[in-house]
Amino acid sequence: VIKVLFFPPFLSDCTTIEDLEKAKAPLLDYLANAGCLRPLWSIRDRDLLVQDIVMFQVIHRVQGPFQRFHEGLKTLGVLEKIQKHPDSFRPLFCYEPSPLTADQLDDLFAIRLSPEGSNKRVVEEKILAFATGASVVPPIGDDDFSSTPLFPMANTCVNCIRLPPHASYQLFKEKFDFALGNTYGFGRA
Repeated sequence: VIKVLFFPPFLSDCTTIEDLEKAKAPLLDYLANAGCLRPLWSIRDRDLLVQDIVMFQVIHRVQGPFQRFHEGLKTLGVLEKIQKHPDSFRPLFCYEPSPLTADQLDDLFAIRLSPEGSNKRVVEEKILAFATGASVVPPIGDDDFSSTPLFPMANTCVNCIRLPPHASYQLFKEKFDFALGNTYGFGRA
């Protein structure tokens, strides 16, 4: 049974014609705009109504924008190039999951503060203080940043993991795997 995701009671859950009429009442404007108004003579009409709604949501609602997109791609011959070289355009139109790399992870969490002394920097430091509860180096310290450690380090007291940079992803992976495999309980590798 397809669940039509509107406010409860869901149309697809109705078991009596009375419940169905009650569930349909707040949706009349939507059903009229979707072209899904139909008389409900029996509970079997529920499934036809649900099919109409699904057809509208999945097909008809997007058909116009899709056609305009299609026509737009024809401009300057883009559609023709896509049809001739589909594999070249696939990454632009289709999501393909790929393994997360160390560089991608680094890019996700890069801190980019505004210049010191600027008004934006003051606000950013306030946000940092709010998020971490500290506006200065914590009393437990931050380890020595002057030397780069060989292995990742974690501090469970402040929910922090430190991932040192390496020359290659393979080297990073080896050091990370070693650290995970050789750390027991509270400790560091």
